[in-house]
Amino acid sequence: MAANETSRTARRAAATRQSIVEAAEAILVAGGPPALTLEAVAERADVAVQTVYNRVGGRSAVLVAVAERAFRENREYMDAAYATPGTPRERILLAADAYARFALERPHHFRLLAEPPADAGSLNGIADLVDEQNAKLTAALRDGIADGSFNPDLDPRATAYALWAAMNGILALSWRADRLHVDPQDVGPVLDTILTVFTRGLDART
Repeated sequence: MAANETSRTARRAAATRQSIVEAAEAILVAGGPPALTLEAVAERADVAVQTVYNRVGGRSAVLVAVAERAFRENREYMDAAYATPGTPRERILLAADAYARFALERPHHFRLLAEPPADAGSLNGIADLVDEQNAKLTAALRDGIADGSFNPDLDPRATAYALWAAMNGILALSWRADRLHVDPQDVGPVLDTILTVFTRGLDART
């Protein structure tokens, strides 16, 4: 009986946490990070502010929970890209497209991943998620080196990190408030350019 009660309590706690994160996500999508306060989340989830603290944590923890949720959803698209039959180059380009679509379709979520809240737990959690995806990119690069299509002198891990950083930098242009700002709908050609330069640089030397 005690075990059943513990299980029921755990399920209720998990359900409450999910409703809090869903409420936070809805607020983020509607108003961006400035609109996301613990009071707003508590009101939308119909719980006390202390419950938000107890089930998720402070504002940074709530933001990261939303980002992690979005990243897990995006993982399905990324995994599908890497699992698609084709050359390593084709899989990498499909993955880059999935990453860009996620960033452009869910800009508030992406910004949380690119600029996570500045506390150690949040930073480590987001870094783990990024490392997971970069490891898949590294594996695809190693496949290309193994089959002779990519330059064997490249360091797969460093190359994966460079592509990730370059794409983040380009996608972040839409956040700028100065004349260097690029509207999200105009980011595509810039991304295409960096991917062209990147993939040509992968080619094995003849």
